[in-house]
Amino acid sequence: MKTYTILILFLLAGSALNAQQRDLNFYLEQARKNSPLINKNINENQIVKLDLKQISSVLSKPEINLVSGITLAPIISHDNNTNRFELVSEGATDYTGHDLAITDGGQFQALVSVKQPLLAGSKYKVYANKADISGQINNNNIALTIHELEQIVGYQYILCIKSRKQADNSLSLLKDLDEQMKIMNKLVENAIYKQIDLMILQIEVQNYNAEYMMFESEYLTNLYDLNLICGISDTSKVDLQDINFTVKPENTGRSNFLTSYKLDSLNIIANQAVNELKYKPQLDLFADAGLNAAYLPYPERLGFSTGIAFSLNIFDGHQRNIQREKSAINQQTLEFEKKTFLTQNDISKNKIMNQIKAVDQRIILNEQQADQYNNLYEAYSKELSRGEISIMDFKNLLKDIAAKKQEILQFKMEKQLLINSYNYLNY
Repeated sequence: MKTYTILILFLLAGSALNAQQRDLNFYLEQARKNSPLINKNINENQIVKLDLKQISSVLSKPEINLVSGITLAPIISHDNNTNRFELVSEGATDYTGHDLAITDGGQFQALVSVKQPLLAGSKYKVYANKADISGQINNNNIALTIHELEQIVGYQYILCIKSRKQADNSLSLLKDLDEQMKIMNKLVENAIYKQIDLMILQIEVQNYNAEYMMFESEYLTNLYDLNLICGISDTSKVDLQDINFTVKPENTGRSNFLTSYKLDSLNIIANQAVNELKYKPQLDLFADAGLNAAYLPYPERLGFSTGIAFSLNIFDGHQRNIQREKSAINQQTLEFEKKTFLTQNDISKNKIMNQIKAVDQRIILNEQQADQYNNLYEAYSKELSRGEISIMDFKNLLKDIAAKKQEILQFKMEKQLLINSYNYLNY
């Protein structure tokens, strides 16, 4: 019986060699480029700059307004035993309507007013400091997002490599079986083995073929998930380059994760400084020009006025002290969270390092066993070619070899995942 299924798989494997190759850096670059969080923080930096520009305009530039209005208080005059409607009274004594002493008969305004804040330089420095810290927070968020993407993308990339190598293991076993099937065909023809023995190996070929297809499907699924994480719409099958993560040296300096706590602390201080501005004296220069008249307006009533306005908060129900206490509590919470993070981070790193050492030991032990299996396979192959071994024994050996290869691969990929997690924490 021709092992045509194996030949087809070899052709498929050969076509995969011509597939487009991509490495981890390609996916990391795409993930950075397509990250909504990074894009959001970049835009937030632009908004921070515009906010500061807006505040600078409010604090340093004059505010010019056009103010206009007409207030009328019509009356019904009863002077001289008559009832006469007067839109603007000329001084009636007996009338129905608002008191003329209060209304002045009407009010007419058409003014251009100007308000110029004074002594705003110190206030601008407070807002500029707040904007600078906000910008640093956004930049740090971008750095943390990139670092997190390296961990997430690296994790998914490892899953892809694992599926691909599992498929390669199955394909390698199919190749070995193909060689043995050729030998078995001749031995069956010479009546050294029975037809049933050949059928047993054919069933094994089908089993490994199904396993290969399963791992190929799993590889595509993991590859689609990798594209999803990185924002890649391409659905074509690509060949991923192998990776070998190494443990980064222990970060003996300040952890980059702590930058967030430092900036959050500075942000609390900056917010408190902005809140304190309301308790500083406010000095404004103001002026207006135009019409501001009572009774009917006349050109002679065109004029201007100017002055200085001063304000200072004296008492607001102890809100200033309450806000200071809130800021102090926020600082205390932040410090507690930082200490907790440092403790958990150290514990997690030590745990992962112990897991890596344990996995290394298991890899060494299993590779030694794999070498013994390889020697046993060579011996079994020679005996099989002479018709001196049971097919069932040979089939069981193949299963043991397949299981051992997958076990070693499982440990190696587990080690890569552990290193990826450790390097994320060791930042």
